[in-house]
Parts: sequence; C-alpha cells; structure tokens
Amino acid sequence: MKLKHALSAVALIAAGLVAPAVGAAPAAHADTLICDQYGSTTIGGRYVVMNNRWGSSAQQCINVTSSGFRIQTQQGSTSGGAPLSYPAIYVGCHYGNCSPGTNLPRQLSQIGSAPSSISYTYVGGSVFDASYDIWMDPTAKRTGVNQMELMIWFNHTGNVQPVGGRVGTTSIGGRTWDVWQGNNGGNDVLSYVAQSPIAGWSFNVMDFVNDVDARTRVDRSWYLTSIQAGFEPWSGGVGLAVNSFSASVN
Repeated sequence: MKLKHALSAVALIAAGLVAPAVGAAPAAHADTLICDQYGSTTIGGRYVVMNNRWGSSAQQCINVTSSGFRIQTQQGSTSGGAPLSYPAIYVGCHYGNCSPGTNLPRQLSQIGSAPSSISYTYVGGSVFDASYDIWMDPTAKRTGVNQMELMIWFNHTGNVQPVGGRVGTTSIGGRTWDVWQGNNGGNDVLSYVAQSPIAGWSFNVMDFVNDVDARTRVDRSWYLTSIQAGFEPWSGGVGLAVNSFSASVN
C-alpha cells in the first residue's frame, strides 16, 4: 500500500506512505531498468518489484535483478516531511497489483507462520530508512489504503524517524526494538526500529504481527494483505539494494 497515503505533518517523519502501483509489466530478467513513476515487474515467478516514486516528481530508476533490485538513479531530495518514494519488492496485493500466485489477503487466524528473509546493501552519503512495510485491514482488501501499517526499520540514517512517537521497547526475534506508534492521516502506523543496523535476517513476520495484535485494535479477524521490503529515501540513495528477498504465508 505504499502509494503512500496521507502524509505526516511532522517534519523529518518517515511516513510509512506509498503511492498506488499501476499494472504489472512483464516478468523481469536480470538488469531490467524501471524509471516509470509507478512502474513494476515480477521476478522469480512470485514477487513484484516496484519503483513507487510517490513523493517526488524527480527521476528515480531502479535496476531489477533476478533476486532483488538496486537504486540506479535518484535525483530527488527533501530535508523534511515524507520520504521521496518506496522502491520495494513484495508478495501479496498492493493497490490492485497482486504478486503471482499469492494466497494474500489471508485472515490472521488462518496463518500459522510467515517466514521471510532479506539481504540489504547500504551506502554512505544518503538519508534513508531500510524497512519492511506490512499491511493489514479488517477486510480482504486488494486495493486502496489499508487501516494498519506495520513497519520494521532495519536501518536508518540522518535525522529521520517513524510516524508518531516512541512508546517503549520490545524484544522480538531475539532482538530489541524501539516501538513507535501513530497515525499519518490515512492509516495507523506501528513501527519497530532496530537499535543497530541489520544487513540481513531471517525471521517470522507473524512475531511482529502478533505484537501489533496485542497493542492495537487489530485482532485475528483482520487480514494480512502484503509483505513488502525496500527503502524510503529522503536524499541520495544510489547504490542502496535489496540483494535477495523471500516471504511466504503458511
């Protein structure tokens, strides 16, 4: 649901926002360059990679590989407010663009586990967050804005922070996270911020979903609609990459 939604009024706040991704292009091969604002393609026969430049009119291009993507061009820059974009790879449905063969949306009560794995490459001289963006809604929604956005920040640079305010810390997956909670004007946002950068990790997405369930109005009747991973850049970003990504819902 990136297609970022309503923006946060607070400067330098990472609005877990995103813009509507339009129709999927043909399946990508290695080194497929996407510069269209909401251009997307599929890889591995099961994932969608999207450019999703929802917050800027400046050019952004991503180089899509057989296992992920790299930001190739980023001409935008902002010193505050919402990020420029959310280039990402995902499984599930995002503004009507569903990944091939996905079993999402799926009711939380019907999910046993949701294993995911990612490997990131970070570069200096940029202001960004590297984050998962996981969406939930009371209905089996395949398009438009979902009511709950769960963000997992693996890394961030510069003076940026999640939507809302810090409400404490928690331990999930053997790691300690700072927890932020708020609303960006379009949906609720619960963010888990790593206390030190994580370049790669394999984990169960449901460990975070269950914590959201315990803290918010989300309950087991809600639906998981997508699992996304990528970057929110504010400035720079060339060279940031998702080297590999996997996610499944059991």
